[in-house]
Amino acid sequence: MTGKNKYKVVLVGNPNVGKSVLFYNLTGNYSAVSNYPGTTIDYTTGKMNIGEHHEITVIDTPGLYNLMTISEEENVTKHILFDEKPDVVVHVVDAKNIQRMLPLTLQLIEAKFPVILVLNMYDELQRQNLDIQISHLEHDLGIPVVETVAVKGIGTKNLRSRIISIAEKRYKFDPILFSYANEIEDLIEEVSGKLQNDYIISKKVLSILLLNGDKYAMGLIAGEKDVENIKYILNTIDPLDIRLKTEHQRHNAAKELMAEHLNHNGKVKKVNFAKIIDKITMHPLFGLFTVALILYIGFYKFVGQFGAGYLVDLVEVKLFENMLTPFINNLFHKFLGNSVFFDLFAGDYGLFTLGLRYSIAIVLPIVATFFFMFCIIEDSGYLVRLSMILDRIFKKIGLSGRSVIPIVLGLGCGTMATLVTRTLETVRERYLVTFLLALTIPCSAQLGVILGLLGTSFTALATWLISITVIFLVAGAILNRYTKGNPATFFMEVPPLRFPKIGNVLRKTYSRLKWYAMEIIPIFLLASVLIWIGKITKIFDILTYIFSYPATWAGLPADVGEIFLYGFFRRDFGIAGLYDMKELLDLRQLIVSCIILTLFVPCIAQFTIMIKERGFKVASIIFLSVIPFAFLSGIVINILLLLLRFN
Repeated sequence: MTGKNKYKVVLVGNPNVGKSVLFYNLTGNYSAVSNYPGTTIDYTTGKMNIGEHHEITVIDTPGLYNLMTISEEENVTKHILFDEKPDVVVHVVDAKNIQRMLPLTLQLIEAKFPVILVLNMYDELQRQNLDIQISHLEHDLGIPVVETVAVKGIGTKNLRSRIISIAEKRYKFDPILFSYANEIEDLIEEVSGKLQNDYIISKKVLSILLLNGDKYAMGLIAGEKDVENIKYILNTIDPLDIRLKTEHQRHNAAKELMAEHLNHNGKVKKVNFAKIIDKITMHPLFGLFTVALILYIGFYKFVGQFGAGYLVDLVEVKLFENMLTPFINNLFHKFLGNSVFFDLFAGDYGLFTLGLRYSIAIVLPIVATFFFMFCIIEDSGYLVRLSMILDRIFKKIGLSGRSVIPIVLGLGCGTMATLVTRTLETVRERYLVTFLLALTIPCSAQLGVILGLLGTSFTALATWLISITVIFLVAGAILNRYTKGNPATFFMEVPPLRFPKIGNVLRKTYSRLKWYAMEIIPIFLLASVLIWIGKITKIFDILTYIFSYPATWAGLPADVGEIFLYGFFRRDFGIAGLYDMKELLDLRQLIVSCIILTLFVPCIAQFTIMIKERGFKVASIIFLSVIPFAFLSGIVINILLLLLRFN
């Protein structure tokens, strides 16, 4: 009995071209299927078994525009291409934007990777009454070309067959010979002639990367005997000028190929309602109206009223309060009596009556409805349009439209969003967004409970929203003024608007809820244990007493200081504590409490990721600065509401 032949396949391409959907089709594994860049920050692997004798590892990579990389996500992909030695490289492109994406194909061919070009979203191209001569393009490129519609599973079987053919070296490549202008070719030949070591990519592409000023390429040639002479050549040229010339010539080559192979099918065009809707969502005025509509229907009505209202009431009151909590209290009282261990499991702060109740009864219904709505929005391709709309506003505070992605993700989970900041182009923008995430962006559970607490009064909800928005813009403007570094540029692939696929939406929602159950519920239980320890050692009482002072200064009862401690363990833990105290507060106090909790310190998980991504010093500065800022904001807003006689 013989073992399986093992191969490695790497999926590459621009963001929003359907790599993750194709990955799912090939492997059956779920990998954050999304229509916006930045989803696949770290690479994801899956197995694709074909027959009894082939085991293929498929690697889904972050978005890549060019082998001359700029962002961290592109660097991850380049490292995989250069270090993993793939048997097949599958370059996935958006078929209707092939001319803009084909230069990367030419680079991969030039590097001598075993490339398959996948023309995904081919149905979108055909809706524009266009077609590509696949066989002719394949002949001229000298590599396999496959058309697919990943969201419908069309073309996957053909792609699998081509992958096996290349992996087994049965396909005979005959790649095009692409040449640059004479002066560029002379420089390439001069540099490549001095490269004596062996590399996974061609010496021609390695030379071009060196001439473009690529740092990773410089690291690769560190062991070359003639490295000093190579550096001397590089010091005599302008790398930016070389890069512009080489990219311009690759784009011209792509343009010539498409002029020959992209055909209009001659059919009469029908009214394209998708394009009309697309123009509305991208319009400076109507686009804002669309945002308001989605916020009202999707988040206020569905997440706030249905999730935080009806579902929380159903689970928290009818299931836990009326049935489970009394049963648990009686059960543990029977075995443990009034001992200190009773409070560990039951009572006011027990594992079951506080930790499990908060995580399942109060937070889970809100998180579930938020994730479901968020998945619909991202699967439709709308998030990128939101980035375009907000780009002009964000530039005022030193950010770009690309920052919208982690900030909107922060409405789901600040920990996840902080990780996604690594997709931002500049270090400066990463610092700014990390601070704003920690200070002003409520997570999904916070947002849902806030909508539930304040949703009965439009004025109260509007007051909270306006306050947080103003603080976001003011904090951003201050940070923009005093943070050093280059401003962010903005370029983002705009995917087509699509009607969300219910299968994709449900898979993504399930995946995120599974993450919630595995990662967050244990933290809620740990928080209950820490509160129990804090109670029996009196440390918790001391900290609660300390926080009671700024709470009372903000016009709140002293007991509210306790929920700010909850917020440190988990932001949603704190807001769940506020939900428990809602009957003790009037509307003004609820508004002030919600504002302070929104601005209060990031939870332990988010703080840990901040240390990992930005360093301990920066994370500590952010952590220590938001505490007084949150209380000061609460005090000021409370005074303003009292002056306005808000009750």
